[in-house]
Amino acid sequence: MLQKLRVVHYINQFFAGIGGEEYADVGFALHEKPVGPGVALQRELGERGEVVATLVCGDNFFAGDFEKNAEEGFRMIEQFKPDLFIAGPAFAAGRYGPSCGAMCKIVSERLGIPAITAMNEENPGVEMYSQYAYIVKCGVNSKEMTSVIKKMVRLADALLENKPDPRLVAPNDCIPSPYEYDYYTRNLIKNVFTEETTAERSIDLLLKKIRKEPFESDVLKPPFGRVKPGEPIKDITKAKIAFVTDGGIVPAGNPDRIPSRMCTIWKEYELDKLCPQGGGQHEVSHRGYNNYEVLMDYNRLMPIDPAREFEKEGRIGKLNPTLFTTCGNVSIVKKSKIMGDEIAKVLVDEHVDAVILTSA
Repeated sequence: MLQKLRVVHYINQFFAGIGGEEYADVGFALHEKPVGPGVALQRELGERGEVVATLVCGDNFFAGDFEKNAEEGFRMIEQFKPDLFIAGPAFAAGRYGPSCGAMCKIVSERLGIPAITAMNEENPGVEMYSQYAYIVKCGVNSKEMTSVIKKMVRLADALLENKPDPRLVAPNDCIPSPYEYDYYTRNLIKNVFTEETTAERSIDLLLKKIRKEPFESDVLKPPFGRVKPGEPIKDITKAKIAFVTDGGIVPAGNPDRIPSRMCTIWKEYELDKLCPQGGGQHEVSHRGYNNYEVLMDYNRLMPIDPAREFEKEGRIGKLNPTLFTTCGNVSIVKKSKIMGDEIAKVLVDEHVDAVILTSA
């Protein structure tokens, strides 16, 4: 008889039956049995595995220091020598999701075993931990509990089986397809053998997209973070407003050599020198769009002249004397974030209240 899989499960205080928000500050507790949704997990595992321990922690407590508490949680469960770690499902719970992700990350890194959780796409834990854990897609609340646990166990079976895939150039380096097992991609690229040429495959995928048929893209979407909106401006007539663009507008001759693609630099220019009213002294470094209209009139990229009129009429406070520009053609997301942080710091230092951000 095959030895049963040893499974450890992590859940929060609510699903452990301790209580809601009034008990969110409770610390860690360990139960050597299935608890709450762990009962459904044990039922789905059947004779294949046993939930040997359930780790419980309050949402507020864990969120106080994710890294420190993940360490504490790990110390409590490593003694059970698990073959599989399951956290949640967390659905759309904003503190529970990152807690599940943090536990999956440390367990997979330290023990080298599959670590699986489940979250709704709006859960911040997806962005924070999808590259470290297998996060199954799910809805916003626990009415899907049984079906989501089934999906998690199905993915676990595939990970534990690690069956060689003859399509892979390295057949033993097998990872279940995120499309087949419905989890968020971990942005891992594997080389595969195909019968079609690249041209044939590209045309086939394009036709499927046009016909609205399901298909798997070979291109990974870059991870775009969410930016929390700032507070509304209380009095726009007193606000200082700046222009920022990734449309690649630069002084004639492009003296700072802003690249036309994969740009990693930005520049600050005097607004009235670069875009004097009535005629431009500019050109466009960006080669990712037809920029003829912008060359003829900078207002096609940024509504500078209308903003000047608003300033004269007192409908806005005043325009920032400089504008900020870069080229967003085939940009590197990580570097774009760095540039954005740098520009934002200058805007804050110059006491800018609001930004008109335009893109090509």
